[in-house]
Amino acid sequence: MTNLVPMTHFLPKAKEQKFAVGQFNLITLEFAHTIAEVAEEEQSPVIFGVGELGIRYMGLENVVSIAQNAARQVSVPVALHLDHGSSFEVAMKCIHAGFSSVMFDGSKYDLEENIRMTRKVVEAAHAVGVSVEAELGSIGGTEDDHTVSEEDALLAKPDEAIYFWNETRVDAMAMAVGSAHGMYKKEPRIRCDNIRTVAEAIDVSVVLHGGSGIPDQQIVDAIRSGIGKINVNTENLVAYTAAVREFLQSDSEITDPRKYQGSARDAMKNIVRNKIRLFGSNGKA
Repeated sequence: MTNLVPMTHFLPKAKEQKFAVGQFNLITLEFAHTIAEVAEEEQSPVIFGVGELGIRYMGLENVVSIAQNAARQVSVPVALHLDHGSSFEVAMKCIHAGFSSVMFDGSKYDLEENIRMTRKVVEAAHAVGVSVEAELGSIGGTEDDHTVSEEDALLAKPDEAIYFWNETRVDAMAMAVGSAHGMYKKEPRIRCDNIRTVAEAIDVSVVLHGGSGIPDQQIVDAIRSGIGKINVNTENLVAYTAAVREFLQSDSEITDPRKYQGSARDAMKNIVRNKIRLFGSNGKA
């Protein structure tokens, strides 16, 4: 038994009440339990995001087992979500293994082909109660092994995003609105006008990828405009790694990873807790 749930368990409430649920990438066992622990303390729903690089690194069955174990230990709803799935086949493997949600990223295809392939994923996933996220436009930066250069990043056109949703009926609509994966070299400009136009025309939440490093006020404005899911990974990686590096530099004799990873988990807890409160999902479990 597992209490992993699809994103439809909480995203409709997020849209109605204008808060956002955080997706935090499940990188290792320590990440899973740290994220789940903070979500429980904050009584917030939470999403574990895992890309294809993460699956290759940990192994598909291990990913599912880690997520299920972490979810069993908390009372809040937890979704295990494939991030930037590149094909129908990858999405189906994840569903069969126990993922409760999948993303099919067909943004590299033309609009009609993206719709056709997304529909296929939606039909199969919805038949077994799994939620689906899709993407329109190209979000810059690197997420796992998914890279889009700055010059190739394209804002999604609101009218195309509305048409896409009407044709696919996905459960979460990711669209390029000025964010990027990774940390920003200059302050981003999130197109809240585009978010608002789409959010008011469709029945599901709009998703903001590249949530690390966006100024807090822009996050608040984006949520007010209709963002219901925000992906965060880089800030956790930076905090975790900095804490490990500091710990090892302060004690060259240490050999027990449980000690330095303990300090790293504490650093990541602060990031996750602050994001949950900024997103307004605390107390919404």
